Amino acid sequence: MKALILAAGFGTRLLPYTQHLPKPLFTINGRPVLDYAVKNLLDAGCTKIFINVHHLSDTIADFVNNHRSKDLLEVVFEPVILDTGGAIANLGSQLADDDFFVVNADVLCNFDLSHLMACHKASDALATLLVHDCYRFNTLCVDQTKPGPGIVRHFSQAPESGLAFTGIQAISPGIFEYMPSEKIFSSIDVYKKLCELQKIFALKATQFYWRDMGTPQDYQSTSRECLAGKIFGIAPSRIHDIDIKAIAGDGSDRLWFRARHNEKSLILSDHGICTDAAQNNNGTAQLNAFIKIGKHLADKGIAVPPIMGHDAISGQVAVADLGSIHLADYIRGMDENRIITWYQFVIDRLIDFSFKGIENFDTAWACQTPSYSKQMILDLECRYFMQAFVNGYLGRKEPFETFTLQFQHIADNALMHAMNGLMHRDCQSKNIMIHDGHPWFIDFQSARPGPIQYDLASLLIDPYVTLSRAVRDQLLNYALENISLKVPFDKEAFMHSFRYCCISRNLQMLGAFGFLTQVKHKHQFEKYIPVALKGLECRLKNLNEPGLTDLTHFAQTLLGDLK
Repeated sequence: MKALILAAGFGTRLLPYTQHLPKPLFTINGRPVLDYAVKNLLDAGCTKIFINVHHLSDTIADFVNNHRSKDLLEVVFEPVILDTGGAIANLGSQLADDDFFVVNADVLCNFDLSHLMACHKASDALATLLVHDCYRFNTLCVDQTKPGPGIVRHFSQAPESGLAFTGIQAISPGIFEYMPSEKIFSSIDVYKKLCELQKIFALKATQFYWRDMGTPQDYQSTSRECLAGKIFGIAPSRIHDIDIKAIAGDGSDRLWFRARHNEKSLILSDHGICTDAAQNNNGTAQLNAFIKIGKHLADKGIAVPPIMGHDAISGQVAVADLGSIHLADYIRGMDENRIITWYQFVIDRLIDFSFKGIENFDTAWACQTPSYSKQMILDLECRYFMQAFVNGYLGRKEPFETFTLQFQHIADNALMHAMNGLMHRDCQSKNIMIHDGHPWFIDFQSARPGPIQYDLASLLIDPYVTLSRAVRDQLLNYALENISLKVPFDKEAFMHSFRYCCISRNLQMLGAFGFLTQVKHKHQFEKYIPVALKGLECRLKNLNEPGLTDLTHFAQTLLGDLK
C-alpha cells in the first residue's frame, strides 16, 4: 500500500515563520508534524510514502534522509506547485496499482488509517474522505443513512454546516480517469464533479484527535494542549478533556496559561514561535535561558518551579504550578513582624540562589549579556532610564551624554565591591510565589553572574511593596549576618556597592515602567512611577556624592514634571 503526503505549500497563513522553516517541520513535543503523518501511514501498513515538496524543499529532503524509515520514503520535487489534484496526478503511474492514501502534512491526527482504508475498500467509492464535526470548517453535506461511510452530496461554500474534511483520504486508482488534462488543479474540484455520480464517500470520525495547524494561533494552541497531554499522560483522543485557560501575565510579552486535568495542573509559558534565531532573537534567547537556567537551578535544589517539558519551535514551556499568590499579595495586611519573617525566608533562599546557583553555571546560557558588567549597567539600566522613562514617558529630549560621567560613576561603584554569585536580576515581590508555605523564584531567565547586592536591592526597594526604612535596615542586617556564615567579607565595602546597586536598580525600574506604560500600553505599571522616582531622588541625595549632584538635581526636576 502506498501514500502521498502533501507538503509542497508555502504555508502562507503561518508567515513570517514559514520563511525559514516549512510548515511540515514545525514541531509538536519536539517532533516534526511530518513525522507524525509518516508514522500513522506506516502503522496503517504503507510500504511506500511519497512526499511532494517545493517550498524549502532541501530542509524536508534532509528530514527524509535522516529518517529511521528513509528507505520507505521518497521526495518528489515540484518545480511549480501543482495543487492537491495535480500532485496526485503527477504520481499517477506509481499510485495506479492499488488504493492509496493522501494526507495533508499540516494536520495532527491519531485516527486509525487502516480502518479508513478498510471502509473505503468495502465500498465502490473513488475516494473516501475522513470527516468530522468541526464548526469552523464544516462545509461537506454528507448523506448518511446507515453506519459506515456516507455519500458526499456537495461541498458548500459557507462553513458552519455539514461536516469538515480532515485532509485525510483513501483513493482508488479509478480516480485518475476523471482528472483533467491540465497539470495544476485541486482535488476538491474533481470531487465536486464526482458527487453527482455518488462516487465520493465520507467516513465520520469520533473520539479521535485532529488539529489543523495552519495559523500561528492554531499551531501554538495545539502545541500547548499536546505538551500538557504528554505531561499528564493522557491519550491523544482525550486531550480535549484538558482545561487550558489564559492567566494574567506580567510586564513581558509572554502569554501564560494554566492547564488542568482532574486533580493535576501545570503552567504553560508561551515565548512565541521561533523558526529562525535571527527572526526572533530576543524571544529565542529568553526561551533558551529559561529552559537551561531553570533546569540548572532545579538540579541545585534552588526554589524554582521545575520545568516539566517544552517545545523549542512553538516556544511553549511547561512548569510546575505554584498557584497564583505572589509575595506582594501574600503579605498584604500582615503585621510588621510577620512581614519581616517572610522576607527573611526569601533572603535565605536568595542567598542559596546566589551561592549555589553560580556553581557550574555556564555563561552561554545567559541572555543579553554573559554577566552583570559596567557596559550592561550603562546600556540596560542608565540608558534605558534616559530613553524609555525620561525621553519616552516624560517626553523630554535629554541626551544620555549629559550624565555620562555620573552614570559611569554609578556603574563603577556598584561593581567596586561586588560579591558575585548568580544574580536573578529581577528579584522583586511579583517574581516570588508563595506555595506550600515557602517562597519560590520565578522569571529567572535573566539570571547571570553578578552581585548579590543587586538582588538584595531589587528585593528591598521593590515599589510593589512599601517597606519602611527601619524594616529595610533590619532585613539588610539579617542578610549580612547570614552571608557572613558562608564567607568572610568586609561589610562596609559590601554596603558601598549595595547603595550604588540600589541606584542602578532604581534607574532600571523607571526605564521599565516608562517602557511598559508608553510603548506596551500596560498602564497598570504607571501608578508605581511616583514612588520609584521619589526613591531615586532620596537615594541620590543620601549618597551625598559631589559627583552626582547634577543627577540628583535632575531627579528633583523630574519629580516636578510628574506633578
